[in-house]
Amino acid sequence: MKHLPAEAIFVENLEKRFGAFQAVSKISFSVAKGEIFGFLGPNGSGKSTTIRMLC
Repeated sequence: MKHLPAEAIFVENLEKRFGAFQAVSKISFSVAKGEIFGFLGPNGSGKSTTIRMLC
């Protein structure tokens, strides 16, 4: 039987630029299977951009 990883999502040093503008800067996180996870932050902080990169 194979051992499955505990994380459903693992992200390390994720970055996104639009020209000279850095929308996401070295974000790292993991989400365990069955865990409820959310992003909190002010407008323009890169929450939606991060989610779009993962989809």
